[in-house]
Amino acid sequence: MNPARKRTVRLTLALTAAVVLAGALIYTSFSAASPALTPSQLLHQARPGISYQLTGTVAHGSVRREGSMLYFSVENRTGGSAVPISYTGEVPDPFKEGREVIVTVQKQGGSYVGEPNSLITKCPSKYTVAPPAGAKQSF
Repeated sequence: MNPARKRTVRLTLALTAAVVLAGALIYTSFSAASPALTPSQLLHQARPGISYQLTGTVAHGSVRREGSMLYFSVENRTGGSAVPISYTGEVPDPFKEGREVIVTVQKQGGSYVGEPNSLITKCPSKYTVAPPAGAKQSF
């Protein structure tokens, strides 16, 4: 076989393999992703045995502990629908009522169970609105 033709065939095979691998990586990334749902969305969409990421704020007056089990409710950021959660595992230090959280849950019967060690607390200082450009700040 002609050496120039050999190089062309090798390059074509290498590029084809790269495209196939990139496509597989993209497919895997998107198929494994699960969108974070609000409590009202979760109440309408949840099916038993499927994991969902729930995002919202910890409802005031809902946090209680019984042994190693933590019970709390997550409500929409604007209030309204709330989902009661039973959770075991690590609890982040900033966890408290009124704080935004993300937790992976599964519907089991009429209740929602948090997957162990899936609770994440959002830091409110990272999500505050920046002052408009050119605004004077007083200290």
